Amino acid sequence: MAAGPPIPVEFARVSLKRKRALTLVTEPDHGADCVTHVIESVRDDIHAAAEDLRARERAPNGDLIGVVCMESGYVRASSTRIAERIADWCRRTGSGGAVWTDLNRNFHEETGGPFSLEAAVAYLKALDEEGLAEAHQYIENAPEETDTPLRRHLATDPWWRGLGALRSR
Repeated sequence: MAAGPPIPVEFARVSLKRKRALTLVTEPDHGADCVTHVIESVRDDIHAAAEDLRARERAPNGDLIGVVCMESGYVRASSTRIAERIADWCRRTGSGGAVWTDLNRNFHEETGGPFSLEAAVAYLKALDEEGLAEAHQYIENAPEETDTPLRRHLATDPWWRGLGALRSR
């Protein structure tokens, strides 16, 4: 359900398991606040809940799962700002804690340059056919409320819009 805190996200991660498509990642510098979805864990232990999410996301290690535990004050996150926002949400809702996918922003490492809208579009245009198809499907199938700067830009780009027409044939 879309009841979580708004978190800045962007399609700024090069995903090796998705044929190098750009995928969503928390992005405090370039992202837009988007509604997040929440489900209650069946676990009583925050670390067990984090392990469940790590397994579901097929993350190679637990460092890629963000954790805020209100009782102990334990926090593991790639961004202090995002962790603080999630902790504030936990306080407002009376939640004991939260876990979230916290994959690293790797655009610079994978492309050799910083993330920007222009760099992301150039990256997408350079993908092979399989990678571009995966990227298009992933970005277009994201929930409507995932309204990021890149997604808004692509929605007005004739090249990107033309990809949808080609794929529907």
